[in-house]
Amino acid sequence: MAHEIEYEIIGDDMQAVVVELDPGEAVVAEAGAMLYMEDAIQMDTGTGGGVMKGLQRIITGESFFITSFVHTGQGNSHVAFSAPYPGRIVPLDLAALGGAMLCQKDAFLCAAKGTEISIAFTKRLGAGIFGGEGFILQKLHGDGLAFAHAGGAVMAHDLAAGQSLRVDTGCLVAFQESVDYNIQMVGGFKNALFGGEGLFLATLRGPGRVFLQTLPFSRLADRIRVAVGRNQGEHRGVAGLGGGLLKGIISGD
Repeated sequence: MAHEIEYEIIGDDMQAVVVELDPGEAVVAEAGAMLYMEDAIQMDTGTGGGVMKGLQRIITGESFFITSFVHTGQGNSHVAFSAPYPGRIVPLDLAALGGAMLCQKDAFLCAAKGTEISIAFTKRLGAGIFGGEGFILQKLHGDGLAFAHAGGAVMAHDLAAGQSLRVDTGCLVAFQESVDYNIQMVGGFKNALFGGEGLFLATLRGPGRVFLQTLPFSRLADRIRVAVGRNQGEHRGVAGLGGGLLKGIISGD
């Protein structure tokens, strides 16, 4: 059974979650996510269950190690965790969500001690081969609170039985196990080549809750990469022009 914890999410575009612990309670977090901890909090870093557990986390985009933060003093104490890039922190009450959630790799931020964090491959061959960012998923299992991070804003959809939703694979944050997940090819030749959404979309079919993000980190990284490349090209052009002018001045042309 997971530890019962209280929390507060602070901030707007760069959020943090402040967890309040009673004596003996603990929270586990991705290595490097801690923002601050009070004196009574004891930190313990390990694999969380052996080498295989660590390797599974590496596959899902997390660190080999996971850190536990245990309240060893008296009264209440606090530890805070911050998001790695602009977006929102999504609280997941696993007990209310059927006991398990499947999350996009590297979405996990922290969870109450007792939450099982494991790897989950997509069930179908098509989703596994063409799923891209949705190929390998994290499974959070337990009856306590867990927290995932999403880029940009967060949208929650409650799908009825048989209701479906098609989304960009990178925009998927988390969904209940009851949701059927598969990959569908984008229809139409022009859509596939020039639509800008890639060749495949994730198809989610209810019943169950789905969390989406408006700004996947991969999309943000692509825009930054393009902007950096463009700026480097402009700088090279300016440098070349300056060099030519200097050479002309020296040679007297």
